[in-house]
Amino acid sequence: MDVLSSRVLIHPRDPEKTTAFYRDVLGLAIYRTFPGGTVFFTGQGYLEVVGRGEKGTSPDVELWFQVRDLEATLDELAQRGVQPDREARREPWGLDEARISDPDGTSIVLVEIPPDHPLRTDVRPQ
Repeated sequence: MDVLSSRVLIHPRDPEKTTAFYRDVLGLAIYRTFPGGTVFFTGQGYLEVVGRGEKGTSPDVELWFQVRDLEATLDELAQRGVQPDREARREPWGLDEARISDPDGTSIVLVEIPPDHPLRTDVRPQ
């Protein structure tokens, strides 16, 4: 398999409300729109809000968004009416994480990678 591009698709119960959440509340940039859907930039990936779902969200699926400054992001979201489902904390694996949810309850993990974390280590030979 030779994957050239990818995106996560979500099928919300209320497409207008969910699209507005990702566009206006989280402030994600729009990659493209089409009848019945919107595709958002999510850093190195895409999130497509498309169609209308009937089953609802699953606790087995989460979106993971790395942010530059977790505290500032949570403050900005609070000003837009978003309260975290779980406040920021340092996880045992060394990442600072908080959790919010979209209108359907899809869990969104907001992550800041501390400067001294191995994910920031330059592994190229010196």
